[in-house]
Amino acid sequence: MRIGFIGTGTMGRPIAERLMAAGHDLAVRDMRPEATATLAARGAVVFDTAAAASHMAEVVFISLPGPKEVEEAMLAPQIGILAGLQRGGVCIDLTTNSPATIRRLADACGRCGVRFLDAPVSGRPPDMTVMVGGEPDDFAACRHLLEAIARNVFHVGKSGAGCAAKLVTQYMGYTNFIAALEAMLIAAKAGIDLDVLARIVPVSAGQSRTFDNIPRSVLTRSFAAGGTLDIIVKDVELACGLAREVAAPAALGRAASDLYKQAQAEGWGQEGFPVVARLLERMAGAELRGTEKSHD
Repeated sequence: MRIGFIGTGTMGRPIAERLMAAGHDLAVRDMRPEATATLAARGAVVFDTAAAASHMAEVVFISLPGPKEVEEAMLAPQIGILAGLQRGGVCIDLTTNSPATIRRLADACGRCGVRFLDAPVSGRPPDMTVMVGGEPDDFAACRHLLEAIARNVFHVGKSGAGCAAKLVTQYMGYTNFIAALEAMLIAAKAGIDLDVLARIVPVSAGQSRTFDNIPRSVLTRSFAAGGTLDIIVKDVELACGLAREVAAPAALGRAASDLYKQAQAEGWGQEGFPVVARLLERMAGAELRGTEKSHD
């Protein structure tokens, strides 16, 4: 299948590589030439505009930082995806986006005779999860492509539902991370051995995948993680925006969002999101540091 791929950065490139490994022909576009170099070496054709990369494609994937970038990539006159993608084509947005933005883009696609799916991802290929919003027939037609890049593929509902599901899971994970940091600081100030507690939590009521970043990234002081603080600030804010849109309570999310934004204001945006721990440590007057050499 002829596939266009817009945005071949940290997430986009390995996803595009999976599609190429499945035998598909790729036309790619990224603002940074270095982001497409590896794909070009493997046979992908690099184009200067999203329109050009989309022109001969049957399906176009988008993997960009956020709503603003996706709207520009799709709607820009003459150079955007919809200026190149032919009627009957499919556009699949992998970005963690705003459901309201997704609905606008789906309407724009409909006016151009283009089908649209919002399909944000969680994790890394090939083991990641994809949450898909859009028409059932369009999902069914593209399911084989999604299964080529992800282990878990879910059709959630109409346009915007995929992004809503992703934002809900981000809300759960990253508000929980703040709660876990606060709990660990309580433990530190109460004199509990943090290395021992890090072994207790996964076999107790406090267990969560998000907590695992604390022994791995905070107690070791590396603060490394798959997502940067900038990405998490964007995602949690979008989740809080969704809560406002549907009139749901989001007190914990707003508190977490404020803390992530404060950490971002410290200039830590491009560091791993666990760096927010430094801010909470400052508030507590304590440090979360383990003594074990490895917490893997």
